[in-house]
Amino acid sequence: MTDKNIVLLVGGVGGAKLAFGLNKLVSPENLTIIVNTADDFWLYGLRICPDVDTIMYTLSGLVDKQNGWGISDDTAITLNALERIGEAPWFRLGDRDLATHMLRTQLWYEGYSLTAITKRLTSALDIKCNILPMTNTPVETHVDTVERGELPFQMYFVKHRWQPTARNIRFDNIEQANVSDESRAAIENADAIIVGPSNPWLSIQPILSVPGMRELLTAQQVPRIAVTPLIGGEAVKGPTAKIMRELGYTTTVQTIAEFYSGVINRFAYDKRDAPLQIENLRLLALDTLMQSEERRIELADQLLHWLED
Repeated sequence: MTDKNIVLLVGGVGGAKLAFGLNKLVSPENLTIIVNTADDFWLYGLRICPDVDTIMYTLSGLVDKQNGWGISDDTAITLNALERIGEAPWFRLGDRDLATHMLRTQLWYEGYSLTAITKRLTSALDIKCNILPMTNTPVETHVDTVERGELPFQMYFVKHRWQPTARNIRFDNIEQANVSDESRAAIENADAIIVGPSNPWLSIQPILSVPGMRELLTAQQVPRIAVTPLIGGEAVKGPTAKIMRELGYTTTVQTIAEFYSGVINRFAYDKRDAPLQIENLRLLALDTLMQSEERRIELADQLLHWLED
C-alpha cells in the first residue's frame, strides 16, 4: 500500500474501474475520489446521483459487474408496479438501489450538504477512502442535439441511449458552484492528481468547470496525470468517440491530451495507439484496457510507479 496522497477525478463506469484498482493499492486515508455530479437529477421526487453511486457500489462490491452500474441481482418490483399504474419508466431504479436515493433525498431536505450525505452513505457501505462530489451546488448537464433540441443529460444518455447528434454541451448553474473545503484540502495535500479514463466532455469537463477548480489543480506542483478513454480511436464503452466526432474533434489520443492542456503534465495512452510526442507533456504507453479486476489493479499499480520517475 502506498502512503502517497492521491486525488482521482472521475465520472462513472470507466472511472470506477480505475478507482477500484487504486482503492486496492492506496491506503484509504490517502485516497480521495472527486466525482462528477452534473449528471445528477430528480426522478419521482428522489435525488439521483448516478456517478457517485457507481463509484460507491463499485468500491463496496455491490455493483452489477455485467453493467458496471447499479446493484448486483437487484429487482425491479417498484418499476413494474409503476408500469401497472400507467407510468413508462425509462431510468432503471432497482429496489435495493432505491434505498440509497430515499435516504439521500431525506437528508437533502434536512439540509445536509451533498458532501455530508455522501460521507454518510459511504460509511454505511464500509468504504474507507474519501468520495467527494465535485461541488455541493446542483449542476445539470444539458446536451443540445440536432434531432431533439436541448435535452437534460439523463434524457439524452439513458432515455434516448445517446443516439441524438450532439452539437453543444452546457452545464446549467455551474457559475454558482464552488470547490468544497473538503475537495480543496484534498487537492492541496495531494502528492499526485489523476484524471480517470472517463468521458472528457461529459464527465471531467464539469469538474474542471467548477469555478476555481482548474486553477486549484494547476497550482499543485505534483504529477497530474490523465488516462486516455480511447483505444485505437474508439471508446471501450459509451459515447466518447461519437461525441468527439459530432463536436468536430478528431478521435485520437492526441486530441484527448490537448483537451487537458494546462491541467495535466503527464498523459498515459494505450500502447495499441501510435507513439505520441507532445511538447511539455510526459507520456507513457500502457495497456489501459481494464476488462478484469486484475487488470484494473495492474494499471493502477503502473500509474503509481510512474509517480516515482
